[in-house]
Amino acid sequence: MQKEDFLEAALQRRREQHAFRQLRLPGQQVDFCSNDYLGLARSERVQEEALTICRQLPQVHGSGGSRLLAGNYELAEKAEEVLAAFHNAPAGLLYNSGYDANLGLFSCVPQKGDTIVYDQLIHASIRDGIRLSAAQAYSFQHNSLEDLQKKLQNAAGTRTFVAVESVYSMDGDLAPLKEISRLCRQHGALLIVDEAHATGVVGEKGEGLVQALRLEDRCFARVHTFGKAVGCHGAIVLGSAILRSYLVNFSRSFIYTTALPPQAVAVILAAYSIFPDMRQERQQLQQLIQQFRAAVPPERRLESETPIQVVMAPGNEAARGLAQRLQEVGLDVRAILHPTVPRGGERLRVVLHSFNTETEVARLTGTIFT
Repeated sequence: MQKEDFLEAALQRRREQHAFRQLRLPGQQVDFCSNDYLGLARSERVQEEALTICRQLPQVHGSGGSRLLAGNYELAEKAEEVLAAFHNAPAGLLYNSGYDANLGLFSCVPQKGDTIVYDQLIHASIRDGIRLSAAQAYSFQHNSLEDLQKKLQNAAGTRTFVAVESVYSMDGDLAPLKEISRLCRQHGALLIVDEAHATGVVGEKGEGLVQALRLEDRCFARVHTFGKAVGCHGAIVLGSAILRSYLVNFSRSFIYTTALPPQAVAVILAAYSIFPDMRQERQQLQQLIQQFRAAVPPERRLESETPIQVVMAPGNEAARGLAQRLQEVGLDVRAILHPTVPRGGERLRVVLHSFNTETEVARLTGTIFT
């Protein structure tokens, strides 16, 4: 159709840039790609625990609407209480996904006249929430305390919010949260931390970086998502009871969507009953991380002590070609291309899991560097 020519033109530009995206079904390759760090997405134990919870529920397969209408139920409120207690927060509010949580939080809390200062590598969901906000927003150089301080000194308006991730999804590095929280306190800024890639992995019980550093009281809000190490779906925004009530009243991605079904919440509760005790799995992850890093030349890796490891391969064509070579030998590694990362920052994003073996990691590094 002629009216769709502009769509095809945009797609063709992507093809020419070697950045064309396509959906594909998973194969039988070794998983070095998914965010299922602890294997909970494929866990029979989680399934059994969730079924036990579901057998106690009414025989319904959907929530029936928004939680402000027909979609609220006891299990959802119980889950919010259990998760808030585990994460040492006064209250929490469930969202259907991490994207919805960040979109809903950042679009409605900062007001006109406020300022948002965010790490330049912050996740797209937070950027999209910021775009929907009436506040002014400025980025600071990734993990740069000096640049953050400059931005905070120059921030004007009623309130200033600082937005960071505890573990960054593309680089795998940690935010210097102690120092960031100290700067926020000095400048009266409100700190918001996205713990998506720390939940289940960082801390003795997988509680996340904020709690591991005992910074709960320094945060205005925290976002924990369940689609990574927790192995299911959804997210929770943690904060004060006032923040929870405010989100119920003003957060559009909460108000105007059908609530998670009870079965989904049952899986969340099942996973939270299991992952805090998975110390051996977290120890196995650390061993594989050290093995991988020892095999990667320093000039081709980023400084990450998390399951997200990076092999730099600048250029879309080069990164995609290296990923294809790994796919052909049965190793599921994906290339991260421009425009997802800045031009010249193209890379392989290798994700390690507790169910991977030392033999598989050795095969991976041997294929990349031979």
